[in-house]
Amino acid sequence: MSQFQGMIPLVFMFAIFYFLLIRPQQKKAKEHRALLEGLKKGDQVVTAGGMHGRLSALDDQVVTLELTPGVNVRFNKGFIASVKN
Repeated sequence: MSQFQGMIPLVFMFAIFYFLLIRPQQKKAKEHRALLEGLKKGDQVVTAGGMHGRLSALDDQVVTLELTPGVNVRFNKGFIASVKN
């Protein structure tokens, strides 16, 4: 019985870490993956660095962001933080 009493706090700590740290992080990563899969040409986006622009081209891993007419910048697709409506 004393062997199991020593393991109870460890199991409790793991459960706390899972529900407070691991699970929310996995949920956020899943939402970001869905956001990236739903990107299409013409979407207004914000990058992780704070740049705002319109998507002018999409590849598997690289997107081209049009900041102003005639100014295009290429970013890795993973750096798209959000899509503006």
